[in-house]
Amino acid sequence: MKKTLITGAAGFLGSHLVNKFLNEGHHVIGMDNLITGNLKNIEEFFSNENFEFRNHDVSKFVKIDGELDYILHFASPASPIDYLKIPIQTLKVSSYGAHNLLGLAKDKKARILVASTSEVYGDPLVHPQVEEYYGNVNPVGPRGVYDEAKRYMEAVTMAYNTFHNVETRIARIFNTYGPKMRLNDGRVLPAFIGQALRGEDLTIFGDGSQTRSFCYVDDLINGIYKLLLSDCETPVNLGNPSEITISDFAEEIIKLTGTSQKVIYQDLPVNDPKQRKPDISKAKNTLKWEPKVSREDGLKITYGYFKGLSQEELNKKEHNDFEQYIIR
Repeated sequence: MKKTLITGAAGFLGSHLVNKFLNEGHHVIGMDNLITGNLKNIEEFFSNENFEFRNHDVSKFVKIDGELDYILHFASPASPIDYLKIPIQTLKVSSYGAHNLLGLAKDKKARILVASTSEVYGDPLVHPQVEEYYGNVNPVGPRGVYDEAKRYMEAVTMAYNTFHNVETRIARIFNTYGPKMRLNDGRVLPAFIGQALRGEDLTIFGDGSQTRSFCYVDDLINGIYKLLLSDCETPVNLGNPSEITISDFAEEIIKLTGTSQKVIYQDLPVNDPKQRKPDISKAKNTLKWEPKVSREDGLKITYGYFKGLSQEELNKKEHNDFEQYIIR
């Protein structure tokens, strides 16, 4: 039986990866320090004898006994609100954390896949974004702690690949959505659905002309699995190229939820990307992968998940309290 370590296991993508790898017959070690993750996302796996959970911060030394076949590094805050509140931790998990896990992969002769992001392209001047594009990132802007941490992670991953011959894979992940997203994480899709369910007006930052491309989580997880098992060592875009403006997306959410709220506009945050759309030619050709779930179908499933939340969860607007994780 293959043994796989998944970091960020109690997060949105991490919890879906745990499910995927258990279903594929792996013994899974889920690791998370729960700074943004939630045990509720993985409680269904605690009774599975092939799953074990470890509460650990991967920016500190990571020790795993015995053999290890695969490592998937998905630990990181992923919401702008999170990484503006915990900028140092955001930098450390993709720098120290990546370094620790690459060292572990070297020691165990394991293959490692790191979760990079479309944010390495910053506010792109090339559209759609291809893997060869170097990006347009402000390293000292408020979002730089996330963008540059992920860019460093890609660099150190390739260094371990070329210098130490570690088997590495890099997934550049674009906007993804689905069940187990945090409703109050500040990202546009859960924010819109949460506002609609609470009967509030939908808030658009900027004039709504900025675009995003949303990939349903099951499609993304399949892409990650295919990339891990492929021979591709250079970064690969994984996302859905179906692009939509935020204004049009707000109208889709209002139609989906059957609510009658209006849309209100506020100032656009600093360095917020104006457009996002992956070129997935490489994934199509190399992995034989492309998304299958339409936005309409994916949104119905996601809306059903959010509708099933308790009233307390639905009305929780405060973001995570990170005080215990911050050294002052």
